[in-house]
Amino acid sequence: MAELESFEPQPHAALDLPSRYKKALKIERLLGLTSMGRSLRILEIGTGSGGIAHYFGTHPSLQVEMTAVDVKDQRQVTEGYEFFKVTDTNLPFPDKTFDVVLSNHVIEHVGDHERQMLHLQELKRVLSPSGVGYLAVPNRWMLVEPHFRLAFLSWLPRTLRSPYLRLMKKGPRYDCEPLAQSQLENMFRCVSLKYENICLAAARENFSIEGASKLALFIFNKAPHVFLNFITPLIPTLIYKFY
Repeated sequence: MAELESFEPQPHAALDLPSRYKKALKIERLLGLTSMGRSLRILEIGTGSGGIAHYFGTHPSLQVEMTAVDVKDQRQVTEGYEFFKVTDTNLPFPDKTFDVVLSNHVIEHVGDHERQMLHLQELKRVLSPSGVGYLAVPNRWMLVEPHFRLAFLSWLPRTLRSPYLRLMKKGPRYDCEPLAQSQLENMFRCVSLKYENICLAAARENFSIEGASKLALFIFNKAPHVFLNFITPLIPTLIYKFY
């Protein structure tokens, strides 16, 4: 295997705790964690502020043994979980250690396609046979790229993304790799992970937790199922359960 070029992930973590707690609540509902009825070993990869890890590690009703990792320590809260600093996609845990594995906006930061595949392989390796995982990644075909707030940035060929970033005075280098739905699902299949697209369910949970406009509620409550399936590949964030 050819040696990978040097790559140092840049910090793009969301550090505001209120948004992290809302995200954790959404993950809890989407994965049905309260219905599992047992103590859970949960791993969060790329913990950032530590808000999601803190939410689960101090949960009032779930019994959770919470672990978090990141390449940089930017934590705002440290209670309720054990933290490990890592240097790459390799996870310092034995096989089949965790009942729940969370990869929330991480895979686009680990590097090229080969590193992204290694990330998925590690998720599979540390997940228990009866476990469930959560993965979210920006959709390549989103209108506005969320890290640099530039329209069509991720639509461009890779060779043009950094020049566009510099032209707009947003930074020297584009260091993310968003994925299209078909691309991500093929990667799941390549590492033999079963998966379920939960974008629409996640949107509904967002509406429930944060509220929504009347137009958005009308679309999701009244639109035919075939229409919602049609727009799923265009949703800004791709969200999956995996097993």
